Amino acid sequence: MPDTTPDLPALPVTFRPGRTRAVLVVLAVATFAAITAVGMLLDGLGTGERLSFVLTALLLAGVLLLLARPRVTADEAGVTVVNLTNKRRLAWAEILQVNLRDGDPWAFLDLSDGTSLPALGIQPGIARQRAIQDARALRALVAARSAATPDAPRG
Repeated sequence: MPDTTPDLPALPVTFRPGRTRAVLVVLAVATFAAITAVGMLLDGLGTGERLSFVLTALLLAGVLLLLARPRVTADEAGVTVVNLTNKRRLAWAEILQVNLRDGDPWAFLDLSDGTSLPALGIQPGIARQRAIQDARALRALVAARSAATPDAPRG
């Protein structure tokens, strides 16, 4: 039976949905360019109307770039989870478990305060195998780092 425990990645390490992020960034640029071009090429529009096309394009591109923001960064001191609109710093001892179950849209971190934090930086979306590898690597890091601090509260 093959060993499913991944080698520990060198710290610091960042987990993010690379393909999904690339698609979203390209879509943001294309959306901005297309809507702006339409606004500039339409005859009979005034300056305010053209400006509204550009602002709409900026808004839509901004939303797509916001969707490309999620990541999980692990370093010596702990883990930083950046989701769509928030960022949370966790010490290693605060993370009890890393879960990515079949059908989950992203990984979840079970925390020592009894809550669960979604980690959108690890999501199966386009690259399922990569997300599974990332979740296993983060799980191994949590196990190794938690064992290194045995006096930390663990739930």
